[in-house]
Formats: sequence, structure tokens, C-alpha cells
Amino acid sequence: MNPTTPIEVRVGNGRLTAVTVTNPDGKQVAGQMADGQTGWRTTEVLAYDKVYDVAATVVDGDGKTTTEHKTIHTLAPQAQAYPSVVPAPSTHDFGVGQPIVVRFDHAIKDHAAAEKGLQISSAPDQPGGWYWISDKEVHYRPQNYWKPGTKVTLKINLYGVDLGGGVYGETDRSIDFSVHDSWIAKADGNTEQMQIFHNGQLVNTMPISMGKDITPTHVGAHVISDKHEKYTMDSCTYGVCPPDPNAYRSDEFFAERISNDGEFVHENPASVAQQGSSNVSHGCINLDQANAQWFFEHFGLGDVVEVTNSGGPALPVWDTYGDWALSWDKWQAGSALH
Repeated sequence: MNPTTPIEVRVGNGRLTAVTVTNPDGKQVAGQMADGQTGWRTTEVLAYDKVYDVAATVVDGDGKTTTEHKTIHTLAPQAQAYPSVVPAPSTHDFGVGQPIVVRFDHAIKDHAAAEKGLQISSAPDQPGGWYWISDKEVHYRPQNYWKPGTKVTLKINLYGVDLGGGVYGETDRSIDFSVHDSWIAKADGNTEQMQIFHNGQLVNTMPISMGKDITPTHVGAHVISDKHEKYTMDSCTYGVCPPDPNAYRSDEFFAERISNDGEFVHENPASVAQQGSSNVSHGCINLDQANAQWFFEHFGLGDVVEVTNSGGPALPVWDTYGDWALSWDKWQAGSALH
């Protein structure tokens, strides 16, 4: 039997005086009487791949006492899929562009079954949906950026759920998040300027230098996924290694990651003369020291950097986090329940 299905005992003539369900360690499973002692059921979830002993004592209409024993076996999955969550539950809050990511440690064949067990609620309520990046990863985003101050709850109800191919959900989880103020940077390759908007109001403008022609910055909405006051940037991390003339390795400061293929917003003293006039980077958005520090102090996880007119291709949907590259219709089509 599925471990989420309660064990039930019923008597047709008489009443139950005692029922015990014992797990393999000898511990009794919680349960309760019902229907005037003619029924009993477990009230806690069972475990996978276990044998439970059920003992029920009944007094019949003639006053005769009888005890019966039954053995219950719970199903044994070939594998159990654990759902990890990004942002981590310890994050608490994030910016208006942050998607919610569920990553499984086993491939999921039945996307629809998994998606039914993933429930997002938000206050205020906003339309949103799931998109499968791969058989191991599914993302949730609202139709438009989250509204500042939104409270978000993710409930994962997958324990006991058949996810296909012999894989079952390993656990249930519930995680609460909140959305902080809206911070959106708009980097324009035509003007070589980046405008900073806080809750829709322009609060700063910075000269920038983006990716040069051979390594252009991706176009589209980027979401900050990580930040470091000092960070070693190594092109080998995305496959460009010496002796390739485009290879590089250097320590940079006030670095905030905006994609997973080496794009950051960071300080670069070497390009200050070009900031505001030409693109010379390997794909990053370069700032001077004062602007980079200001940006670092105000922008964090889930905040948005929108890139236009860079000459680069669109940020891929799978590139941490290219979720906003897709139209709402295309995003909805990535759901198994659409």
C-alpha cells in the first residue's frame, strides 16, 4: 500500500476495544477511534518499504472478545526524489525578478504528477506558472515581476506521489518567502548608461561598458543570483581556457552575477575611460569603483538588470535565470498542466 494511505479497521457487529499498529522498530503508530468504536484509522503517515503489524481487539454482539492480526506492507520505490529549492529557505526575501526553482536529485518522468504537488500562493495574488527546464528542474514565475511586499508560500506535497519510472517523492515541504522593494537597472548599449529604478522611480544613472563585439552581453532581463565583494573571474569556468586569446582570470570587486556564463555587474578600473562611450568587456557590465560599490549596496538576490542594445543574443531561458526571456504564452506552454 501507499504509505500516505491510512490503515483502517472496521467492525460490522460489535465494537473495537483496542487497535495497535506497530512499526518494525516496535513503536506504535498514532491512530484514533471513529463511528462509536466501529472504526479506527492511523493519523500519521507511514514510511516506505516497511512492514506494519496490525492488532485489533473486538467485542461482538454476544460479548465475545476476539483479537485479529494483519500484516501491512508499504510500497518500495526504486528511487526517491528529493526536491531542493532555490532560493534557499534561509534566504527569506528576494527581488521582484526572482523565479522559484525546484530541483530534483532524480529525473522526473511524470511532470504532471510532480507539478500537481507543487503549490504556490501569494498575497497579493498574482497569476503565475511552472516551466520545466529539464527532467530535474522546474521554475515558477509570475506573469509579470512580483509586486514589492508580496508574501509567497511554496508547498511541496510529493511524499507518496508516483513520479514515473519507479521514482516517488521523498518528502513534503513548506517554505515562506517575501519580496522586497523593486530594484531594476536598465543598461542601454546605445547610450552606454545604466539607469537605476527603485519602486519605479529613477534614482541613479551610471556610465557603463558592456561586452565587446566578440563577447557581447546577452539582451534581456537578467536576475541577480549571487554577489561577492571580491570574486575571481575565470573564463575556464564556462569553457574558455588558455591558450584561447579570449581566456582571462582576474580578481574583481563588488561583483554580482547576472547569468551563469560569466556575466556580472562589477567594478573594473581598467575600463573607466571607456565607461559611457564604448563596450570593451568580456560580457560583464563594468562600473567605476564608486558606482560599483553603490550598486553592490543596493542590489541583491532577485533584483533585475535589463539589458538592451548590446548587440548580443537573447539570454537563454536555462541560463540562471533567463526565465523572463520568454513571453507569457511560451512560458505557460512549458507547464505539464497547460
